[in-house]
Amino acid sequence: MDNSEVITLLSRREIEKMRRAGQLAAQLLQHLEPFVKPGVSTLELNDEAERWTQAHGAKSAPLGYGGDKHRPAFPKSICTSVNEVVCHGIPNAKQLLKDGDIINIDVTLIVDGYHGDTSKMYLVGEPSATARRLVEVTEKCRQLGIEQVKPGARLGDIGAAIQDYAESQGFSVVRDFVGHGISNIFHTAPQVAHYGSYGTGKKLRAGMVFTIEPMINEGTYEIEVLKDKWTAVTKDRSLSAQCEHTIAVTDSGHEILTLP
Repeated sequence: MDNSEVITLLSRREIEKMRRAGQLAAQLLQHLEPFVKPGVSTLELNDEAERWTQAHGAKSAPLGYGGDKHRPAFPKSICTSVNEVVCHGIPNAKQLLKDGDIINIDVTLIVDGYHGDTSKMYLVGEPSATARRLVEVTEKCRQLGIEQVKPGARLGDIGAAIQDYAESQGFSVVRDFVGHGISNIFHTAPQVAHYGSYGTGKKLRAGMVFTIEPMINEGTYEIEVLKDKWTAVTKDRSLSAQCEHTIAVTDSGHEILTLP
C-alpha cells in the first residue's frame, strides 16, 4: 500500500472521473442486493459482481491486487466479510449465507483509470437485534465522519466523531485498518483513521479525495489475520460491521462520490 506523505489534490476533471467510477460501484452494490439471501455462496456473489462489472466496461481493482513475499495477490473481484470477519473476506464456494448472517460487500471498480471504492452491509434473513444495531451504528458512524469533512477541518475530526459515537453505543473501533486517499491509484495518502482526537492531523483542502470506512466491532477492537494473509477477523470472534464511501473535499464542504 502506498502511504506516501504527498497528498494529491485532484482537478475537477479528475473528480468527475472519480464520480463516474463511484456511481458505477454504487450501482453494483444495488445490483447485488437481491442475490444476498440464505443458501447463496459468497463465490456466487463474486461471480455475479465480475459478470456485471465486465458488462459495464469496468475492471475490478481487488482482483490480483497486491502480491509480494508477505502475502499472495487477492484472488477475487470483491471482498465478502461475514459476521466476525472485519474486512478482506475472500469469496469461496463453501461459504453459504445463512439466516441471521450479516455481510459486508466491498467493491472497487476502475473506470477510465480511476477508482470507485464503496461497501455496504446486508442483512441475511432475520439477524439478531444486536447485529441489526451494530449495522445501524456503523452506518451512523460513517455519516458522522462524513459530516466533519470540509476545508480547514482536520483528519482527526473524522476519527473523533466516529469513535465518540461508536463507544457511546457500547461498541469498539478497529485500529488496524483505516480509510485512504484514492484516485487513479487505489491506496495513497492520506490515511484516514476512524478514531482519534478533534483538532489533530492534516488539514483538509479542496481537491482531496479519500475513503471513510469505519469498522465497528461488537466486542474488542483487536483483530487477527487468518492464514490466507487477507481475511481479518475479530480477535474474540464477536460480530463486526463496516460501510464505506469515497468522499471529495469541495470548496464549500464535501461530496459523496459513491452514490448511485
